[in-house]
Amino acid sequence: MDLNAEQQKAVEHLEGPLLVLAGAGSGKTRIVTARIAHLLELGVPASEILAVTFTNKAAGEMQERVRRLTNTHVLICTFHSLGAKILRQSISALGYSPNFAIYDQEDSDRLVRDCLKELGSQEKAKAFRTKISEAKNQLIPPQELKIGFSPIDKLLPDLYSLYQTKLKEFNALDFDDLLYLTVKLFDTDPFLLEHYQQQWRFLLIDEYQDTNHAQYLMARKLVEKSHNLFVVGDPDQSIYSWRGANVGNILHFEEDYPGAKVVRLEQNYRSTNLILRCANHLIRHNTDRYEKELWSTLGEGQPIEIVRCRTEQEEAQYITQVIDRLHVKEGMPLEEMVVFYRTNAQSRSLEDALLARRLPYIIVGGISFYQRREIKDLIGWLRMVDSGADFLSFERTINLPKRGLGEATLEKLRLGAQAAGERLVDFCLHGAQGVKLSKKQQEALASYVAILEKLRTLKDKPLVELVAKTIELSGYLDVLRADPETYEERKENLDELVSKAAEWGSRPLTSFLEELSLKSSLDEASTVQERLCLMTLHNGKGLEFRITFISGMEEGLFPHNNSLGDEGRLEEERRLAYVGMTRAKERLILTSTSLRFIWGSAQTMRQSRFIDELPQRDCVFLSPHTHDPLAEDLDEGEEVYHRDFGPGTLEEIGENSLGLVYKVRFQKDGTLRSLIAKYAKLSRLSS
Repeated sequence: MDLNAEQQKAVEHLEGPLLVLAGAGSGKTRIVTARIAHLLELGVPASEILAVTFTNKAAGEMQERVRRLTNTHVLICTFHSLGAKILRQSISALGYSPNFAIYDQEDSDRLVRDCLKELGSQEKAKAFRTKISEAKNQLIPPQELKIGFSPIDKLLPDLYSLYQTKLKEFNALDFDDLLYLTVKLFDTDPFLLEHYQQQWRFLLIDEYQDTNHAQYLMARKLVEKSHNLFVVGDPDQSIYSWRGANVGNILHFEEDYPGAKVVRLEQNYRSTNLILRCANHLIRHNTDRYEKELWSTLGEGQPIEIVRCRTEQEEAQYITQVIDRLHVKEGMPLEEMVVFYRTNAQSRSLEDALLARRLPYIIVGGISFYQRREIKDLIGWLRMVDSGADFLSFERTINLPKRGLGEATLEKLRLGAQAAGERLVDFCLHGAQGVKLSKKQQEALASYVAILEKLRTLKDKPLVELVAKTIELSGYLDVLRADPETYEERKENLDELVSKAAEWGSRPLTSFLEELSLKSSLDEASTVQERLCLMTLHNGKGLEFRITFISGMEEGLFPHNNSLGDEGRLEEERRLAYVGMTRAKERLILTSTSLRFIWGSAQTMRQSRFIDELPQRDCVFLSPHTHDPLAEDLDEGEEVYHRDFGPGTLEEIGENSLGLVYKVRFQKDGTLRSLIAKYAKLSRLSS
């Protein structure tokens, strides 16, 4: 594998802790795969190597690269998949059954709502769910929560405790439990921990800057004896503190692992030097970081284009006009371009403009295939076949189609099963003793259980048979026919699920359900072709595009209002801008508006400080309107005037791919700016 000197140094490191500071576009995935290949060449058994990353897509790509290089299978997975694997093997030590269900966000929210109802609270579920997630990521159990003064904080310990009790009763885990319970397992049973420490003697972690406290401790415990921890990351791209990521994990690596070596990867294989210079210049305004300087052999490239528009509609029109011209007239594929924004709400005006020009697009991070109602309903049926104890899946499927079993009756069945110490399905199969049901309800419940029992006989058959039979026996297509407008589309989605089951072959149902639970919408959307990508900057991590727009570069929007006055949050916003800029391969366009409607009223907007923090000599300032060439008879040394920047001196006249360029030093702040002549509207100052 062709590696540069620093990459080679990282790959050939043998034992002990190593931090690879991998700048944007520096080939970090190659480093992890080359390192694995090197360990295998040295005779390290594949079974003793474990690599962990953050998305299923990244893990899959890395696994395929290793397979191509070495023809060997090495375990490469996400932290959550690793937790699921460990818990499937060992969770009985914590009193759960290994065929636990994994609840996604929607399932968890429903369970929190049920718990709130049981506690007699009218509070909304979302805030509680967020706080429970934060507590688990910090490894704080219910009994150790501090009771606060707000209604949410006062109720939280009881709610959290009840929520965990119900999860255990239903033999279910939420996403955070995959990390939280894994660390708890390691703390509870040192012999089990030692087993896993011996199993994986070499641990590699990609995107280390994104680890939260639970992930940090999982890794730390696994390498306590071997110290063979190889981490790759970039603190300048740490942008997920809102979901628990702690940039301190990478910044304090040398303190956590004394004697650790550090290798810096600064050669960028993606972007031109002008883009990298601007990104380097911007991120140096942060103080909480490792110093590094990205560079490239891909040439200087075009200056960064900065466009100030009057309104968000004008901004959207400008962006789509440029995209239309590049796509239609110059043949640029739509999937090679992206429009980033700070908040989801900004997509509306862009969508309107794209629809008007009939340009196809996808909003990355929209509703994923696996979050669609019909898919979740079928997954609910399959969970009941697999587990039989999952009350949320029971609640979701029992009335598909309607069986006349209301909420109160379902709760009685749950409590009856709990009192009898039986799985919910077994309790219902045995006649739901002690629960008063009408004859019609008894028959309905019996028919539901009979379907599950028939389906359970297919668990050892190829999965495709089970999924197809579930759709047939459940009568679910009749449920969908109730809405003729969406029937065909939803049926096509079910057909797609059957296709996926066929690909799954004879692997077990439990594993299939686990994979579906661990899927992310970004994994799915990033494979879409022939459409322009619209996405928040947070969703852009790890992607690259020839042409990159970052819209809404305004104070209060980006950096976001929530960060103003908080230096730590402001530094994260700047890292987010850095991530957005370093997605660009050839051309970077930053847009802003003077006026924007926020919460229904027009507000005057000031240009983002991040634009002011760029090296102005590497930027060109454009108007969204094309004007006739202006005053092209100007000479170097003349005094000129610009409507936004005021008076200045024309120091240099040159040319680039955008036409004639004036370099003007303005009196106001002494800044030298590069301006495109045909857009700049410069006028000669009269003597």
